[in-house]
Amino acid sequence: MSQPGTASAPMRTPAWRYAIGMFGTSIPINMIKGSMILFYVDILGLDVRAYGAVMAIYAIIDALDNPLLGHLSDRTRSRFGRRRPWLLVGAPMLTACMIAFFSAPASLRGAGLLLWFAVFAILCEAFDSMLNANYGALLPELYPRERDRAVANGLRQGFQLVALVISLAVTPLLTTRVFGTERSTEGFQITAIVYGAVALVVIVFMALGARENPRYSTREQAPLLPSVWSIVRNPMFWTVGLTGACYGIAMALVLSGIQLYVRYSLGLPVGTALYLQGVVILVSAGGLAVWTRVVARRGALWAWRLAFAVLAAGFAALFFATGLVTAVAAGVLVGAGWSGMLATNDLIVARVLDADAARNGEHREGLFLSAFGFFTRLNGIVTGLALTSLGVFFGYNSGDDPGTRTGLAFRFYLCVYPFALTAIGAVAARLVSVPIETPPAAAEPAEQRAPRL
Repeated sequence: MSQPGTASAPMRTPAWRYAIGMFGTSIPINMIKGSMILFYVDILGLDVRAYGAVMAIYAIIDALDNPLLGHLSDRTRSRFGRRRPWLLVGAPMLTACMIAFFSAPASLRGAGLLLWFAVFAILCEAFDSMLNANYGALLPELYPRERDRAVANGLRQGFQLVALVISLAVTPLLTTRVFGTERSTEGFQITAIVYGAVALVVIVFMALGARENPRYSTREQAPLLPSVWSIVRNPMFWTVGLTGACYGIAMALVLSGIQLYVRYSLGLPVGTALYLQGVVILVSAGGLAVWTRVVARRGALWAWRLAFAVLAAGFAALFFATGLVTAVAAGVLVGAGWSGMLATNDLIVARVLDADAARNGEHREGLFLSAFGFFTRLNGIVTGLALTSLGVFFGYNSGDDPGTRTGLAFRFYLCVYPFALTAIGAVAARLVSVPIETPPAAAEPAEQRAPRL
């Protein structure tokens, strides 16, 4: 282990090399989240109540394993760094589990189908958590200055949007027209194999090029439970975490329901989702440069609050769409708000991480981000409850039993629920306070600082 003051400064990691990792981490999980309801509920006939129960269980497991994964990452000491070993292990495991997730035999029914879904959904989420906790923890370490951090974050969000074009907008075309049909499963398996191979190569390429700062690994971390207790006593953990969850859960609903919204609410083939998703993603990509300039002029917090309001307005407009043209028009507004959240949300979280490092004298980004993941993992519970509510209020139980008000059901799922969440987030964001600037002390470990008199 390196001794304090002896580690040489690492070579600077090019922002594009770090940012491209977001392309690899986004493709698998967004294909899973974007197609899991269509694949298991609508095509294979899994009951929405069973789906909701699995989502609740998987969210609880994920909320518990996230802090442990982050803590283990912070405590890792190796010549390859703290984060890279986890990235290099997690990438092939997520790829394998994603392929298995979309390889459920069409003959499975009842308990067998439920078990297959539950096992691989939980495994996919666990390995995705492993990847994202370590990948996200690299951002404040590699780029301690907020200006550099904003550039790297803008680039990685751009790569994420490219991945979303592929994993969300192109996926319906590949699964239902190129490799399969509207009601078959073969297209999903082939698409998962292709996406998994691409993601694996990209993540490994990024991980091998990340130049971790060895000084960040020179201090032994505190035990898990005291560290977690310290984090949960931080007021910013709750205010930023809960407010950010309003955005995260809303987008999780959109990603999981867009294809069924197109099928049932707009009355169009699932493949048509390509156009709606494509417009939203392209607008989001184009807006990143605009929002980055807004951040430079007005600050991340001001832009974050504005983005919440724009996103809420977009969901309200989408509810009234009656066809592809009006849905695309509303999608432009959704894309603009989403772009703002992509450009600002991680910057707000990074400021909280910086303040924690300055206050406690240790860099525990992995644990802190994993603790924030507790709020993200509420997605599974809320999306499960939201889908179950469609059976209670609108009679939609599965593709085999869709009921008579399916169109209205998915308008609520995709528009009303996300609008309510983002409206709450917009109000809460007005009450959130974070450090105005990155604390200078956060850029270096405690051992490197001069003692205060």
